[in-house]
Amino acid sequence: MISQMIDFADVLLAALLVGAMFGVWLLLNPARRIPGLYITLHQQGIRTLNTALPAFGAATVILSVVSAVLARGQRGGFSLLIATAICFAAAGFITRFQNQRINVTVITWRSDAPPANWKYITGVWLKWHVVRLLVGIAGLSLLVIAILRRS
Repeated sequence: MISQMIDFADVLLAALLVGAMFGVWLLLNPARRIPGLYITLHQQGIRTLNTALPAFGAATVILSVVSAVLARGQRGGFSLLIATAICFAAAGFITRFQNQRINVTVITWRSDAPPANWKYITGVWLKWHVVRLLVGIAGLSLLVIAILRRS
């Protein structure tokens, strides 16, 4: 019963996290945005998601490790859950050392006076965001496969 509750919480948090990443990818593509609007959206995203999503990611890593420990005697389940934790930890490191580093710059911009290189900087941010999104999708996929195999 405890194992099922942990799995449920893990899938729920992982799905919310990856869903948020996907939504951000759809919303924050600088190629399709007016500079001032893009800056406003990006800054709002920083203010609203910069704390919640890393917390969801950390909780997902912890729950995946706990789930792996509980599944250590099951063929394949343990490995898939450890791989899940590694994927979400990698997404967290990308967030911390790539995206948040750029967010520190973006949060200082004025939407009525974007810097000349705003598209380049946000393009780098988007590149790292796509990488973490793909890693997050891989982690969520591994998690779902592990749980389906266990049931």
